[in-house]
Amino acid sequence: MLIQILEQVLNGLLAGAYYLLIALGLTLIFSLGGLVNLAHGAFYALGAYFAVKLADALGFGGALVVSPLAVAVIGLVVERFLFRRFYREDPALGLLLTFGLAMVAEQALRWTFGAAPIPFSIPVELKGQILVGDFIYSKYRLLMLAVAVCAVGGLWYLLRRTPFGRVVRAGVQNPDMVAALGISLSPYMASVVALAVALAALAGVLLAPITGVGSFWGVVWAALIVGVVRGLTVYFFPPAAEASMYLLMVLVLLFRPRGLFGERIQRFE
Repeated sequence: MLIQILEQVLNGLLAGAYYLLIALGLTLIFSLGGLVNLAHGAFYALGAYFAVKLADALGFGGALVVSPLAVAVIGLVVERFLFRRFYREDPALGLLLTFGLAMVAEQALRWTFGAAPIPFSIPVELKGQILVGDFIYSKYRLLMLAVAVCAVGGLWYLLRRTPFGRVVRAGVQNPDMVAALGISLSPYMASVVALAVALAALAGVLLAPITGVGSFWGVVWAALIVGVVRGLTVYFFPPAAEASMYLLMVLVLLFRPRGLFGERIQRFE
């Protein structure tokens, strides 16, 4: 029983890592720019499709690196010519923009790659399981967890231990003060968008072989809690697996409506 529970906890953490990589990008863009990016899933999909095409020439390791970088470049173009015009506008306009962008991206992907799923298998060297006593777990899934941990750690270091991160955090908390100091947030916003969509693309690359708004740590804990709760629910009461996530959302809205850590966020001016 203990081994099965541990396996489900790891599966939950894996799902949490998947949500985490996407949610971190969303919260970065919203925190600094005040823009809810409904097209974020399109960048996730681009990462997966690019990985499928690049893996033939570069291998899975090369695709894991190059695909997020390529999507980050696309993110820079989108930020420069679309997002940047809407940071100071009514948030509803940003929602309409990103919703329309999501629709265009979806149809463009269908036109380019087709509507049918594209097979993309786990690399041979990562197939198989790790066996420790009675505990058995997939090598590839452990790799996903390791990559997610490294990504989160790297992002935390960037935001908390570098001059770039200090400006971004100051821009989130008090953009007027940053402007008064003569610091333009525009180039920082471009970098944030590129980083955010690269994280989404990384999630797409990692998930491709097995599936064909608040504070930094609030997002981390939220993603991990969702994943673990869903994993345990799948094991003990499978019919309620999807409902468990909505129940969590209701509880958060009732008891922590400002987020798990309740940090104050101002819109980028």
